[in-house]
Amino acid sequence: MTSYSTLKHPLVGELLLIANPTELIGIYFVDWKHAPKVQSDWKRNPQHPVLEKASKQIKDYLSGRRTSFSIPLHYKGTDFQHKVWKQIASIPFGETISYSELAKRAGKPQAVRAAGSATGKNPLCVIIPCHRVIAKDGTLGGFAGGLPRKRRLLAVETKSAE
Repeated sequence: MTSYSTLKHPLVGELLLIANPTELIGIYFVDWKHAPKVQSDWKRNPQHPVLEKASKQIKDYLSGRRTSFSIPLHYKGTDFQHKVWKQIASIPFGETISYSELAKRAGKPQAVRAAGSATGKNPLCVIIPCHRVIAKDGTLGGFAGGLPRKRRLLAVETKSAE
């Protein structure tokens, strides 16, 4: 059974959290174009252990008290998307890399646009920190959740690192 809950936070707005019985399978900004619609067979369950743990860890991260996550994850995507998301997950807290570096690390240095597209379809925003991927020239580049959110997420990490 798929369970879900929502989390509202002033830095990021409303997040939709989705879990199967044992793993977190999605975190989406509710106003994001790739966010799934809640399905009729999903159960709203804020007390689901995985969703509770995810909510607490996300709140701790956003308040600067956490730099990493320890939640069982499962996500669907193509082989290349999985490679990209794995590389994004390995970007250290407080650091950034370029989309071209991401493509290189994912094994396809010429696939910068594909790496950017995979980044934009990240099913576990915040936990797979796609906000840490920026343009080669150091500007923020794009962000599916909007550039103001990207700035705020990067600021959380900058403040925590001080």
